[in-house]
Amino acid sequence: MTRKTLLAAFAALTLSLGAASAWSQTPMPDLLDDRSVKRLDKMEKVVRELRSIVFQGRDSGKPVVVMPAETESQIQALTDRVADLEETLTKLNGTNESLTYDLEQAQKALKASDASSRALADRLAALEARATQIETTVAGQQAAADDTAPVEDAGDPDADFARARSFMLNGDYDSAETAFSAFVKRYGDTEKGPEARYWLGKTLSVRGANAEAAGAFIGAIRGWPKTAWAPDATLELARSLVALKKPADACQTLDELARRYPKAPSSVLTRAQTVRAQAKCAA
Repeated sequence: MTRKTLLAAFAALTLSLGAASAWSQTPMPDLLDDRSVKRLDKMEKVVRELRSIVFQGRDSGKPVVVMPAETESQIQALTDRVADLEETLTKLNGTNESLTYDLEQAQKALKASDASSRALADRLAALEARATQIETTVAGQQAAADDTAPVEDAGDPDADFARARSFMLNGDYDSAETAFSAFVKRYGDTEKGPEARYWLGKTLSVRGANAEAAGAFIGAIRGWPKTAWAPDATLELARSLVALKKPADACQTLDELARRYPKAPSSVLTRAQTVRAQAKCAA
């Protein structure tokens, strides 16, 4: 808005107001309603502002700059702030969706882990049940074999044990099996009983009677005795279980060998590694 334009507007408004003032001196009915009065007051306010602007330009000699109304500035500021809030809300929604997805994935992983744990527990329970079943079956087979085995002994446990060992050392495994089977039947509860079962298991393994051999070895190592032959008996049990196609039970037996007999002879430990490979035990 130029200075000449402002002066012209001001002159027009002054003439209008002068005419209005002259007209107001003539008595006449008050035909203005409240709305018209408010509009008139507003016009007078605008005139005063224009006068102020004109005088400001006249006194300073500078171009008059009309600033936007304060209300528009506030509205613009609020609009910018709302835009910022909307952008922030959009980012928060994105973050919330990402967190929701991560939570769903974590819940799925937890459910899978629980299912895996339950499956592992069921598998261990099944292995224990199978081991018990094997022991029971083998024990029954051994008892049946003991009932049919001929009994030839001199009535002296030490002499009978020595005679059975002599058969073993001479390579007469059939006679050794018969002698040790008879010893176990007659003297199984004596001090030499577990060792006799160990040697009986050896003779049974020679002729491939793996189930009967496993039963004999189980009886030999029951209670995990601290004897020189116990580590080898444990290893032989694992070998019999591998032959019976029960690798999981064999691996468990080898784990017990390492735990129960950490100072076993190196020859036993070396053979245990071979059996572990045959059973495909976990490292």
